[in-house]
Amino acid sequence: MTELKNLTPSFRHVRLLLAREKDHPEGDRDEGYDLLVPLDAEGRLDAAEWKAHQALCRVRHFRAGDSDRIGRLRRKPGGTWYFDYQEGERDDEIGFRLGGERFVTGEYVSVGRNGTMHTYQVARVEKP
Repeated sequence: MTELKNLTPSFRHVRLLLAREKDHPEGDRDEGYDLLVPLDAEGRLDAAEWKAHQALCRVRHFRAGDSDRIGRLRRKPGGTWYFDYQEGERDDEIGFRLGGERFVTGEYVSVGRNGTMHTYQVARVEKP
């Protein structure tokens, strides 16, 4: 809990839930992500705050029936954001244009997992 004391005012807890797709025509409230990330005034990822506080930027992927995966938000040279769970690139999940997306309730973001892009809806954005 001491880490939460180190968060700047720009940090938010963001919940993403799987949106409608072929195998989930109603979406799935039991699959998604919890993010702890810095956002700017427009709700976009704040690259400068991320760079200064990378170790605090967390990702948790959850899905009913599976163990949660805990990782970090990372950024590649050139600006591509991704979720990193272990050493190496095999398990990385790439965000589709995450740098330009707005993390505002009701908006949609896409994340590539195992070679397939999935769309998630921002269900909640709140102060940690």
